[in-house]
Amino acid sequence: MADTYDIKLPDPQPPLRVGMVLYPGLTALDLIGPQSVLTAHATTYLLWKTRDLIMSDSGVPIQPTATFSDCPDDLDILFVPGGMGTPDAMVDQEILRFLRDRGARSRYVTSVCTGSLILAAAGLMQGYKATTHWSTRHILEAFGVECVRARVVVDRNRISGGGVTAGIDFGLTLLALLRGDDAAKLTQLMLEYDPAPPFNAGVPEAAGPELTQRIVSVLDPYDQQMRKIAAERSKRAS
Repeated sequence: MADTYDIKLPDPQPPLRVGMVLYPGLTALDLIGPQSVLTAHATTYLLWKTRDLIMSDSGVPIQPTATFSDCPDDLDILFVPGGMGTPDAMVDQEILRFLRDRGARSRYVTSVCTGSLILAAAGLMQGYKATTHWSTRHILEAFGVECVRARVVVDRNRISGGGVTAGIDFGLTLLALLRGDDAAKLTQLMLEYDPAPPFNAGVPEAAGPELTQRIVSVLDPYDQQMRKIAAERSKRAS
C-alpha cells in the first residue's frame, strides 16, 4: 500500500495472509485492534465489494485495499469484525457467499465481537465453541453455537474474541499460535498493552444491573433484528 508505514518485526517466515472483511457500520476498534497486533507479521487485505470508502459505526471512514474478487484464494486468517451494521451483514448474500468460500480454505476463521454472528449466519460457527459481545451471546446460541463467556475462545481453527477491546487479546492469542509467544510478547510491548481501566464496569457482572439495562435498552432494536435473522435461519436449517 502507498503512503503507509511498513513496520515489521524480525520474522524469517513469509508474511501471514490476512483477509479482514469490511462492511458499513462495522466497529473500527474491532478491526484496528487485531490489525495493529498482526500487521508486523502480515500482508493484510481490507476486503469489501468495491474500493469505495466504508463508514464505520463511529463515523470513521475505512478504505478497502482489495475487493472480494481480488482476495487471494487461500488465506492464513479470515477475520470478521462486529459493529452496529451486523444485522445487515448477516443477511447480505454476497458477504455470506464470500465467507463460505474463503472460510472453507482459510487456515483460521476468526472474529471479534458480533463478527461471530456473521460467521454463524454463513454457517461457519456451528459445531464450534465461540464467543461474542456480552449483549449478543443469546443470539449466537440461537444459531446453534456453543457460546463461551470468555475474552478469547480457541476451538480448533476457529478463534473468536469478545466485545470490541477484546480484539487486542484476540490478536495476541492468534499471533502466539502462528508465530510463537515471543512474537506476541514483543508486539504487546511495542503496543504498550498494559490495561488498567479507570472503572470496573467492563462486563455486566461488574457494572451492575442498572447500567447494564441502560445499554441493553439502547441495543434493543439491533437485538430484535438479529433474533429474527437467527430464528429464520434455524427454521430453514430444520
